[in-house]
Amino acid sequence: MAVFKPGSSTEPTSEIELTLSCRNLLDCDVFSKSDPMCVVFMKTPETTKWVEICRTECINNSLNPNFVTKVHVLYRFEVQQLIKFEVYDVDSNLHDLKFQDFLGSCETTLGHIVSSVTLNLALKGVKTNNKGQVIVKAEELPACHDEVTLQFNGKDLERSDWVAKFFTWIAKAYPFLELFKVGEDGQYQLVYRTEVVNWTNNPSWKPITLPVRSLCGTDFDRDIKVVCYHFKYNGNHSLIGEFHVTMNQLKKGPGPENDHKCVKPKSSKICGSIRLNHFDLKKTFTFLDYIMNGTQINCTVAIDFTASNGDPKDHNSLHYLSNRPNQYEQALLAVGDIIQDYDSDKVFPALGFGARIPPHGEVSHEFFLNLQASDPYCAGIEGVINAYHHCIRSVQLFGPTNFSPVINHVAKFAQAYQDGTQYFILLIITDGVITDMFHTKQAIINASSLPMSIIIVGVGNADFDAMEELDADTVPLEVNGVRASRDITQFVSFKDFQSCDNPTLSKANLAREVLAEIPNQIVGYMKSKNIIPKNLKK
Repeated sequence: MAVFKPGSSTEPTSEIELTLSCRNLLDCDVFSKSDPMCVVFMKTPETTKWVEICRTECINNSLNPNFVTKVHVLYRFEVQQLIKFEVYDVDSNLHDLKFQDFLGSCETTLGHIVSSVTLNLALKGVKTNNKGQVIVKAEELPACHDEVTLQFNGKDLERSDWVAKFFTWIAKAYPFLELFKVGEDGQYQLVYRTEVVNWTNNPSWKPITLPVRSLCGTDFDRDIKVVCYHFKYNGNHSLIGEFHVTMNQLKKGPGPENDHKCVKPKSSKICGSIRLNHFDLKKTFTFLDYIMNGTQINCTVAIDFTASNGDPKDHNSLHYLSNRPNQYEQALLAVGDIIQDYDSDKVFPALGFGARIPPHGEVSHEFFLNLQASDPYCAGIEGVINAYHHCIRSVQLFGPTNFSPVINHVAKFAQAYQDGTQYFILLIITDGVITDMFHTKQAIINASSLPMSIIIVGVGNADFDAMEELDADTVPLEVNGVRASRDITQFVSFKDFQSCDNPTLSKANLAREVLAEIPNQIVGYMKSKNIIPKNLKK
């Protein structure tokens, strides 16, 4: 709910959490069941197209999945917010949905969802015999930013399938837990699913970290159900047992009161026990908590000057200068106008790469846009645009397209400021496929532990499929067994925002898409380093 400020106005808004599940999905796999994922899109009067807002996890071998991933949206009473659910059978790790099997879609409005206790929507668009459904439950989230960490161990857990019945001496389990909260309608909603621990009746699961409001709202006496299953590859997991608990009980920490019997509901048979091994409740902080308490955002721009952009004198070139801003200028203005509001001195370092530079024509993959090594900074976005105009007339477009030098350049500065006072954003605007993909991946992985984010805007009509791998929204970036500690890269194709008839709206949509992940990336870095906003420390 918006903060009360006398003498002002505000829209009546609430943050809503949507819980999704599906039933009776089409089976598109030959030797197993479908591996479904749900993708959620939204459209409002301010937008002219569907905008993706969330993807659930993929659940293997299930035609009736209950998704853990929640959809968080801001509900606006006076605006019709259209919402669309598309369900896919995941066959590829690639981000592009065209590589997945489409199982159907359905549309409704957010108003319809919040006014319904449970909304069942029929999937359409594949086969006439499609009986699939998406089930949506909505709950208003309280303004609570506490976070709880739980860690459970199991003891003497018993599986109860035919293997356990006839081969008791080898009947070890593959146990995992599911945590449910009770909704306002009295029905249980899945909140979290742990990993599977292989071949043991005495498992120790990894710590679980959850927002308190997703688990029990602000009611610490609200029922929480914990269910233990034995994992089966065909998706027909067998129940081991369950128990009920509250946050107030969990707060008592490890001990006899949190040593829970794992009971089968129908037979009341005790099939082992699950005990709480660790409990931690702590306050978390928001993006604004950090910004309003001194964290500075520093933005560096890197522009692609490779020959694939075309001769700047040719009006078909992406670097052609005229009375109308080219795509590079439009991207700079859309993102820069917002970023500079968070930069106190509004002075930007700006780089170029992939050109032969004066005075001797050396090829450089990391040069200052104003070509002045002694004073490489530009005053505001207008200064960056002016430097860009001067540079395009002073260099020779060349190649190849290497990203790693400019990423490493910014990472050096981020390395020196890991205390939460500074955060660095690198905006790369490019027209083509990366030539140094291996080194770029390495540079991103190395930077993922630093206070740094990377935004890549692709201009022109090149094939940018490889860029989706760097975005790492679905598959973490990994090289030689080393995985990125967090997702710091966002890719957006500029052409996706050119069809809008309103240039101002198009610019706003591009900026929103490009900058959407930055607040969470900043908060994610601060949490990883246990950094508390400067003026909020006790």
